[in-house]
Amino acid sequence: MNWQSLYRSKITNVDSALAGIQSNERIYLGGGAAVPKILIDGLTRRADQLRDVELTHILTFADAPYAGKEYEQSFRVNALFIGNNVRPAVQAGRADFTPIFLSEIPSLFRDGTLPLDVVLISLTPPDEHGFCSFGVEVGTTKPAAEEASTIIAEINRQMPRTLGDSFIHVSRLSHIVEVDYALPEVPQGGSSDLHLRVGELIAEMIPNGATLQMGIGRIPDAVLHNLGNHRDLGIHTELFSDGVIDMVDRGVITCRKKTFHPGKIVTGFAFGSQRLYDFVHNNPMIEFHPTDYVNDPFNIAQNDKMVAINSALQVDLTGQVCADSIGSQLYSGVGGQVDFIRGAARSKGGLPIVSFLSTAKKDSVSRIVPMLYEGAGVVTTRNDVHYIVTEHGVARLHGKTVRQRAKALINIAHPKFRDELSRAAQELGYL
Repeated sequence: MNWQSLYRSKITNVDSALAGIQSNERIYLGGGAAVPKILIDGLTRRADQLRDVELTHILTFADAPYAGKEYEQSFRVNALFIGNNVRPAVQAGRADFTPIFLSEIPSLFRDGTLPLDVVLISLTPPDEHGFCSFGVEVGTTKPAAEEASTIIAEINRQMPRTLGDSFIHVSRLSHIVEVDYALPEVPQGGSSDLHLRVGELIAEMIPNGATLQMGIGRIPDAVLHNLGNHRDLGIHTELFSDGVIDMVDRGVITCRKKTFHPGKIVTGFAFGSQRLYDFVHNNPMIEFHPTDYVNDPFNIAQNDKMVAINSALQVDLTGQVCADSIGSQLYSGVGGQVDFIRGAARSKGGLPIVSFLSTAKKDSVSRIVPMLYEGAGVVTTRNDVHYIVTEHGVARLHGKTVRQRAKALINIAHPKFRDELSRAAQELGYL
């Protein structure tokens, strides 16, 4: 049977495609902007027929009705990264969180730690050889699909076809539901003057020919805004958004000087506006790969002048970085921060950077604190931290004593908190 006939034989409607799902199974849901919304809605409609189904996924940009209290007997989320849509359920104890480096998520599926019964994914229509692209979320979805016994796929005519290690043949699909809807667009937040100041400080650290890792958000956008006079920058990152497009168009990002995949933007997933989805479609400059490849610190380190830019919720005076919780309250996840901090640290001329605004809650709370809040998770250890950047300056911590670290961090804290931090540092024996 040729692939076209095989493809047609697998086309069905949503209810039929999902009919084989049973109670007590583990289902992986495609993440990011590649959320299979029609299949998720169909699965939620079956809630009264199911019990104790585990739904595993990373950050998703769509409604998560299955995480509602009314479905807690039917579904339980296992978040590998906590997004806004499942955070209330995690914090209420109706959903779980698995702390895990992004680079290690594929191994959970492969080694049997999280064996998958079913994956629900969104793909492009097949090409002339019968291969579908995973589109804008290859990172953890492709490894999940490679290990699941049942693959139920939406074939979305509006999913951009991305290149790299990003394809699956129709023969691997169990059921196909054809759909046609636009991908969710992620709002692009504008950068304030303070964010732009942080971006300016980081941009001053970045040499021409560097390779960048940056996610989405105000600080990454502010860094890009300040890179207009740089030349031959490259990208090797777990994800990227719209800000990269203008830098490519202006000739700032060329990837020509990269020492790992020269000429290519290497990524695991992308989310942003429709403009971004159009940009990545069939673009030979961009290669999508699973996260155990993109986020492997040894691969990251093969990029000379690798610059990793990551964020934090809180940093203590010894340099411990909390990025996944507010005290004991789980908030987000580990993601790729440690993967890239360690990769950049081992890169020739690399710059591992953690950046954030010095305060929160309208300047009422310092993000630099004597000690992390009780129960806070240490995502990046003080042994891994090299540079901390706020709007008040740059603190280089690598190779520094605790006393030197405390002084450097107090100097880049908001001025209104510096005396308080100094007193606390003395009481703790740091100064």
